[in-house]
Amino acid sequence: MEADGSGILMRRAVDENSRLVRGGYEAFSAGDMDTLRELFAVDIVWHVPGHNRLSGDKGGWDAVFGYFEELVSGSGGTFKVTLHDVVAGGEHVIGLHHNVAEHDGKILDLNVVLVFHMSAGRVRECWEVNDNEANWDAFWS
Repeated sequence: MEADGSGILMRRAVDENSRLVRGGYEAFSAGDMDTLRELFAVDIVWHVPGHNRLSGDKGGWDAVFGYFEELVSGSGGTFKVTLHDVVAGGEHVIGLHHNVAEHDGKILDLNVVLVFHMSAGRVRECWEVNDNEANWDAFWS
């Protein structure tokens, strides 16, 4: 253990970051955007992969929450996220989850990794990575 207590402080930060991101997943699944506003920095940047109408960088609350709304409305309300695990560090948290949706004869079925950059208890930036970009693009095209 660190003599100056920095190891204990780091463990607390890691535990807090993990708790915050798990709570964010719960809030997203419940449609609780107020809780997500508390978690996300006002100037958050969200990076969406692929080559479809949803792809690209989303900057700020309006763009990120607009993207979330499109996930739900564009899937006819079928978009679901199932959290597998959260792995946290001092500045980054990794969320491992599964996405499914079905709409207009298209099926979305992906494993996804979200990489969150944390600062002062808030998500500052997030990168999405999925295991089947062709499926992602076909669903949202």
